[in-house]
Amino acid sequence: MQNKVDVAVMIGSGVPATLRALGRKACWVVLLNGEQRGTAFDSRDEAEECKAAWQALLQLEQPDSLH
Repeated sequence: MQNKVDVAVMIGSGVPATLRALGRKACWVVLLNGEQRGTAFDSRDEAEECKAAWQALLQLEQPDSLH
């Protein structure tokens, strides 16, 4: 099975209370096969770094992959 890793933005009430308390109105999350993995990030750059880490981990778990 090919895993899909994405970054999605959450806005408004979807933003965790801890970030809303800091005045944030948006955050970014990493999705693995459509399901959130880990925490919400304050910046898209942080979420993209996490996405890259997930992709590297998943690549290691698929040694027979042709990619």
